[in-house]
Amino acid sequence: MAQTLSVTEHALENQRLGGLQIRVAVLCSLIQMCDGYDVGSIGWAVPSLTHAWHIAPSAFALAFLWSNIGVMAGALLAGPIGDRFGRKPLLLGSIAIFGLASLLSAAAWAIWVLAGLRFFTGLGIAGGFAGCTALTGDYTPQRLRGTMIMVTFTGAPLGGFLGGQVIALLLHEGFAWPIIFVIGGAFPLVLLLITALWMPESPRFLAARAKLSPRDRALLQQLDIAHAEGTAHAVDVAQGNPIRMLFGNGFALATTLLWIMFFCSLLTLYLYIFWMPEILHLIGMTPAQAVFATSLHALGGIVAVLYLGYLIDRFGAHRALTLHYIAAAVFTAVIALATLPYLGLLAVVFLSGMTVIGSQTGANAACGVLYPARMRTSGIGWALGIGRLGGIAAAPLGGFLLARGLPPKFIFLCGVVLAIVAAIATALLALRGRVGDEQPTFSPAR
Repeated sequence: MAQTLSVTEHALENQRLGGLQIRVAVLCSLIQMCDGYDVGSIGWAVPSLTHAWHIAPSAFALAFLWSNIGVMAGALLAGPIGDRFGRKPLLLGSIAIFGLASLLSAAAWAIWVLAGLRFFTGLGIAGGFAGCTALTGDYTPQRLRGTMIMVTFTGAPLGGFLGGQVIALLLHEGFAWPIIFVIGGAFPLVLLLITALWMPESPRFLAARAKLSPRDRALLQQLDIAHAEGTAHAVDVAQGNPIRMLFGNGFALATTLLWIMFFCSLLTLYLYIFWMPEILHLIGMTPAQAVFATSLHALGGIVAVLYLGYLIDRFGAHRALTLHYIAAAVFTAVIALATLPYLGLLAVVFLSGMTVIGSQTGANAACGVLYPARMRTSGIGWALGIGRLGGIAAAPLGGFLLARGLPPKFIFLCGVVLAIVAAIATALLALRGRVGDEQPTFSPAR
């Protein structure tokens, strides 16, 4: 069914890139850095905590599990909140939750305490993740949306890479594991104040309001939207149940395929994030060396952003991501099956990060491109929530395989199969255009 666009909506879909849009992208990237750091932090802590608490590596599956349960719960809640009540309130609440929970993790004295706090860090991280995706999409013209969302997602692997480098150095210098969570909590709490002061609300939510402050009215004027007092604009914001929209008007196939992609992609990604530091430790690396090597995985994800967003905008998500998932399967198989010298292993870890993390980041961008504004937060939030079932499975799966006595690197064989399934689901996205996707048209109505 065709969707009519108002003059206001047309202006937003064709806005120029300027200082306002760049500010939003930078702030969202900083929030994503917290995500990348926080996701890696528990994996970085495990090699030290196994000695400090005198417990087996497999015991940390509990903390990994509750982290992903928190992310799943946060993602499912964040979508409706962000689409109905605004992106900025969602972001502020989310940053506060994961910042405080991470800071408190530095004082954890047992695995069950750490697991409980990881639930709340995951809860907040998911809200920030979904809110950033939607807000970046709202401040980006349609023709560049995939690229800009991918650019902001450089923050996540950048946070993982820089965080890994800093933590490897601090551990080498003799700092104990709590420093990992102190840094992980302090940075987002500072960022909370910055976000409150300089992050704007979604222009669609502002345009839909009858009364605006002078500051908000000036913001809309930067987007070539004139706002008269007492007049609300016709814009693409949620009017009904955003979750029901995910399966209406021809979106059912795309939603189902995206959920399959996210499940397989996140299971593979979290096998790396949760278990790579400990696996590298088990095959002979020191904790500092294991964290350094793992940080190269995140660095590879940053490099993918330099080209994958452009390929998605230019050739479509299904073409670009299908090839990327196939490459992820190949590099994952090399890590699992080949015996490599140290430098060779570092190189393949980097390439696996470029394809595994890059593919997941591309899937995030695909959600921002495929779903319209009124359901964008719900689209990414629920895809992330369903996908986190894969992240949840990664924790006990890795622990189970280690406990069974298999060679440590064999854990990654599961990722090969999952990457192939994700590639098939991505390729099938080409069929979505045959099932009634909405194609918006322009109308001169305000």
